[in-house]
Amino acid sequence: MRKRIVGPASGGVSASDGAWLDVESRAEIEVTSEDAEHPIESALRLEDRESWRAAGPGAQTLRLRFDNPQRLERIRLVFEERGAARTQEFVLRWSGDDGRTYRDIVRQQYTFTPPDTVREVEDYRVQLEGVTTLELHLVPNISGGVARASLSQWSVA
Repeated sequence: MRKRIVGPASGGVSASDGAWLDVESRAEIEVTSEDAEHPIESALRLEDRESWRAAGPGAQTLRLRFDNPQRLERIRLVFEERGAARTQEFVLRWSGDDGRTYRDIVRQQYTFTPPDTVREVEDYRVQLEGVTTLELHLVPNISGGVARASLSQWSVA
């Protein structure tokens, strides 16, 4: 049995969130672009979260490439849009062969209509064994336009 005692300031375990993986130490992240003031690390951190934002408009892909195959039981995504109404689509998929093939977990659309609906939380219970790559593909506005993709939180356990 492997056991780890985690102090309250470590962020490793939270009573409300469960045992989230520290993906910054267990994976490499690939992004198609990012705003220098809103790097992807902001959405991956276990504490003091900010948001990731793409450098420009259009579809974006984010990939977590794990150092070692992972068993995943939970994936949480949080999106926020306070500026403009738009319908976003995302596809979350996983690979067990270093990204040569992928299996979809979910494809979802969500409409933001600020100021009423500005936040979308997607929390999935999964049973995935041997995950080497987790990919999130975002289309920030299915109607086109100048919307930039953003992500407030991406947590896995």
